[in-house]
Amino acid sequence: MKVILLCDVSKLGSKGDLIDVAEGYGRNFLVPRKMAEEATREKLEEWQQRQKARENRARREEQESLANRDHLQGKQVILKATAGEKGKLFGSVTVAQIAEQLHSRFGVKIDKKEIKLSTQIKEVGSYSFSVRLHPGVEAEMTVLVEAEKRE
Repeated sequence: MKVILLCDVSKLGSKGDLIDVAEGYGRNFLVPRKMAEEATREKLEEWQQRQKARENRARREEQESLANRDHLQGKQVILKATAGEKGKLFGSVTVAQIAEQLHSRFGVKIDKKEIKLSTQIKEVGSYSFSVRLHPGVEAEMTVLVEAEKRE
């Protein structure tokens, strides 16, 4: 029996998957608990349309991320932070600050979880980091941390 999963089911598949299950398992367990629906001809056509739309969306997102990578690759972000006389920062520069600066400077909204720093930034200087824009698409950038001028 072919069913379309309506939610994630462990050891079976994730929401939207078309799977083949035993007749009794499908009719007596999955369908009554609203975990799946029987794959009738109409439901299969609808499922195929959703799959095409999902593929088109994924392709469009990948193209956008490739364009963003070309735009961001090798660029530098400048952050100002309060520092002591020897260049040691009061606190540290966070990935959230870098993400905010990327959004304001380049107009690219990036989740802070997608930014990977090799070390913690606790001193004035230049540091490299990578931004994950899409699975398999990353941009290498640098952040320049400058001491904020105090009067």
